[in-house]
Amino acid sequence: MLGRGMASYLRFVWRSSRVVMEPANLYDLAEVQLPMILTFWHGQHFLTPFLVKPHHRAKVMISRSADADVNAIAAEALGIGTVRGSGAQGRNFHQKGGFNATLEMIRNLEEGCNVAMTADVPKISRLVGLGVVTIAKHSGRPIYPVAIATRYRIRATSWDRAAIHLPFGKAAVVAGDGIRVAADAGPAELEVARQEVQRQLEVATARAEELVGRPPKVQRPA
Repeated sequence: MLGRGMASYLRFVWRSSRVVMEPANLYDLAEVQLPMILTFWHGQHFLTPFLVKPHHRAKVMISRSADADVNAIAAEALGIGTVRGSGAQGRNFHQKGGFNATLEMIRNLEEGCNVAMTADVPKISRLVGLGVVTIAKHSGRPIYPVAIATRYRIRATSWDRAAIHLPFGKAAVVAGDGIRVAADAGPAELEVARQEVQRQLEVATARAEELVGRPPKVQRPA
């Protein structure tokens, strides 16, 4: 009930919002890059299912935790398949299903299915991990960082400061330029790619916030 209710509420928010996209020809640019890896910050992910067109195939990686079951049910109710598992540090990577989920994401890309995942290191908000660039390396598919912001929202007190979107306002979708990772990329190249995903997500987030009427704060000199 919670998952389906969440899906219905998010559909209402999206349909009642005035959505702007940047670049304006986002879908034309994306169509020739499919299948792709869509990535976004944890807590900014709730409206991403509405970016998928009816002819697109897509799956999203969602953790195996009990509280993530609601997100998984909501995603599936909105027509998005799920891959259960999440990244982690050390031994927990296997315990949380990260290895199998990574292989499944790569396999889905090879079969022509788009995949989506949060970029953050688990429980460390707004710091890109190596998971997304590793999948890009082994699949050969491009990463596209995306940020979504709404004019009206409530900030949750969770570790990711999740945005609870409210209806009847402006919504902005901003995509980065995209990143490709070479199949023979070593640790140094993966780190460069990780930093570029970080940069593009930060730029896209700031721009999305600006488009809905929250310009960046100007720090005053001490």
